[in-house]
Amino acid sequence: MAIALERRVDALMSDVQAIQKELILSKMQQNKRSRRNQDIWDSLSQKVATSWDSVTAVDEITSQREKQW
Repeated sequence: MAIALERRVDALMSDVQAIQKELILSKMQQNKRSRRNQDIWDSLSQKVATSWDSVTAVDEITSQREKQW
């Protein structure tokens, strides 16, 4: 009976280890995806920044808030 319990415990331990590996791989894939999205946003922000050559953000916001009748 003790041997059967040991086998069950061993099987459970191997299942837990397999689940841990899957969780780690899943987290790594999620980190890669989020990093890729961060890189996309960074490149888009660079494009926007280059299109605003001489106008500062403060000047642009001020001009948008001014009432133009």
